[in-house]
Amino acid sequence: MMYITIMAENETLDCITEHERILQEIESTDTACVGPTLRSIYDDQPNAHKRFMEKLDARIRNHDREIEKMCNFHHQGFVDAITELLKVRSDAEKLMGQVTDTNRRLQEAGSEVKAQTEEVIRCRIQQRNMATTVEKLQLCIPVLEMYSKLKEQLESKRYYAALKTMEQLEKTYIPRVSQYRFCQIMAENLPRLREEIKEISMSDLKDFLESIRKHSDKVGETAMRQAQQHRTFNSAVAKQASVGHYMKPVYSLNGRTHTHIPNGLLMDDTGDEEEADEEILTAQDLVDFSPVYRCLHIYTVLGDRETFENYYRKQRKKQARLVLQPQANMHETVEGYRRYFNQIVGFFVVEDHILHATRGLVTRVFTDELWNMALSKIIAVLRTHSSYCDDPDLVLELKNLIVIFADTLQGYGFPVNRLFDLLFEVRDQYNETLLKKWALVFREIFELDNYSPIPVETEEEYKLVVSRFPFHDAEVEKDFPKKLPMSQSVPQIYSQVKEFIYASLKFSESLHRSSTEIDDMLRKSTNLLLTRTLSSCLQNLIKKPHIGLTELVQIIINTTHLEQACRYLEEFITNITSVSPETVHTTRLYGLSTFKDARHAAEGEIYTKLNQKIDEFIQLADYEWGMAESDGRASEYLMDLINFLRSTFQVFTHLPGKVAQTACMSACKHLSTSLMQMLLDTELKQISMGAIQQFNLDVIQCELFASSEPVPGFQGDTLQLAFIDLRQLLDLFMVWDWSTYLADYGQPNSKYLRVNPATALALLEKMKDTSKKNNIFSQFRKNDRDKQKLIETVVKQLRSLVNGMSS
Repeated sequence: MMYITIMAENETLDCITEHERILQEIESTDTACVGPTLRSIYDDQPNAHKRFMEKLDARIRNHDREIEKMCNFHHQGFVDAITELLKVRSDAEKLMGQVTDTNRRLQEAGSEVKAQTEEVIRCRIQQRNMATTVEKLQLCIPVLEMYSKLKEQLESKRYYAALKTMEQLEKTYIPRVSQYRFCQIMAENLPRLREEIKEISMSDLKDFLESIRKHSDKVGETAMRQAQQHRTFNSAVAKQASVGHYMKPVYSLNGRTHTHIPNGLLMDDTGDEEEADEEILTAQDLVDFSPVYRCLHIYTVLGDRETFENYYRKQRKKQARLVLQPQANMHETVEGYRRYFNQIVGFFVVEDHILHATRGLVTRVFTDELWNMALSKIIAVLRTHSSYCDDPDLVLELKNLIVIFADTLQGYGFPVNRLFDLLFEVRDQYNETLLKKWALVFREIFELDNYSPIPVETEEEYKLVVSRFPFHDAEVEKDFPKKLPMSQSVPQIYSQVKEFIYASLKFSESLHRSSTEIDDMLRKSTNLLLTRTLSSCLQNLIKKPHIGLTELVQIIINTTHLEQACRYLEEFITNITSVSPETVHTTRLYGLSTFKDARHAAEGEIYTKLNQKIDEFIQLADYEWGMAESDGRASEYLMDLINFLRSTFQVFTHLPGKVAQTACMSACKHLSTSLMQMLLDTELKQISMGAIQQFNLDVIQCELFASSEPVPGFQGDTLQLAFIDLRQLLDLFMVWDWSTYLADYGQPNSKYLRVNPATALALLEKMKDTSKKNNIFSQFRKNDRDKQKLIETVVKQLRSLVNGMSS
């Protein structure tokens, strides 16, 4: 119980202490913050607020007692103060009246000052506004001036300057007055103006690209003409240097080229003395490159340079493909090739200028790639179109154009070795066209030749001939008139071969080749002319049906003289190239073999035609194979044949001995064979002894012809041996010496060694049949019966011999 009492007392003391704290907080805290403090009273123990209220009432009563004490202490002082205040009341009212009167008079006096002050204030405000306006205008005027300048630049198409002005407006001027609406409009317009400038500059670039595509021809023509003049000038300098008059070229950076000569004047590339300020046109003079520069600067300023570079390179690649596309009929005229080369040179001259005048718009890698692509296309085009060309003059013009084209582009730093390699192919094509042209020339010479020795009436005519052909004969030079052994085609052929060498040499000029290489090219082309063209023409000529024996004889003589003249052709080439023929790699001319082959062909044709002529005479033979007796004289056809052979072999006196002898021997053998075949013809069934006798007379004439030595040089009876087979056969039948033939058959010293049993059997059977037909009553005459038995016996023996040979 006591414990409970103690606990209750402790709680009461804690509650009193808490109430004291709360009261202190209320007294010392702002009224607005009293709420939380009072709330804490209700949050405590039950009925705590009642005790707090009791405590609050006790505190209020305590404060009231203190206030009452304080009032009692100060009451007398308050009463004294009120008494004094009442005393000064009247003075305060009097002072108030004076102040009011003074204020009224002051108001009346200050009304005019107020009005003037207000006017001053208004003027000051206006002045301040004007100063502010001037200040703002001073900020805006430069912006407006720059914008006006921008408009002028755009109107005058000074787009690069306009872009610079825009940049100044954006970075410097507009930020100063960005609060004004007109500046905002300006700022909004600038991107649109930039796009317009890009579009306009791109349009100008497109116009420029179209313009240079049209003017590339003129640019290339000018560049190639200057390269040609420079090459001509260098050639002239080289020639003058060789004689001690050297002229030093002077090149200026503005496109002029001058040369110092001893008299102090200046000479340009054409060699004329002119003023020093004469200027040679360059690509920059012919083409306005400002659109490219302008567009490049514009896109660079706009930060879009890469787009511009890609567009420019892409368009130039397209134009390059168009330029490299040739016309279908380009190969027909030199002007077609010239325009093609001019366009290509113009294109790359422009690209070279762009490469050096701009920084990075095109690079050396790009131009090299473009050139390599173009070079492959050019070579393919030239290789194709040159193959269509059959005019050597046009091919030569093409070669000169290729050389100038290569020299021009080489001067701009483009590699052209492949073009010079192509020239070797073009040279082969040129040689082919030359060979075709000279084939026509040779054919015309051969067609117009009369194939008779050249008559010379006077020494002047002789000198005229030998000036064209290297012929020398001491006997011919003495007495006139004379006849030269060759026909008129020989000096013409020789002159044309020299003309061919000159024509071939023209192609070798300006190819930057050594004398040895040129000499080799000339000799090879000349060999082709001799071994292929001239040889073919000679072979065709020899095979022509209208070429007779006389013409063939003259052809052999002509080829002999042309063969002898080959060494003079070699000397001619040596004099041109100054390359000694003893040089290790010097090509020799093959003319000797050419003319030898032609001569052999002509000889063979002589043999053939001679045999054909003999066959024609043989066909005229009209023997009466059943005649009883001969006419006592040779056949007319055979006499005509022999007369023909005599006259023909007289023409052969100008031929080399072996040729004439071979022809004569061949003719005699062919005649003997033909006569033998006539006797043994299977269609001939019967032959009388009279026919044999007549045939024997003809053979005797042949033997007489052979023994008359129609062609000198035969030893003994060599030519007569051609008829030995016929002679022994006819002797056998004429003498009827069968016993000797059969007894000596097979013996080396037999009288009828050349008579073949089969031949004798065939002829004997034809005579046997004739005897039976013509002698109906032969069986009643003893001699005829004996002869018939003899024939039958001989036939049997001959058959046995033939069978023995076959077995």
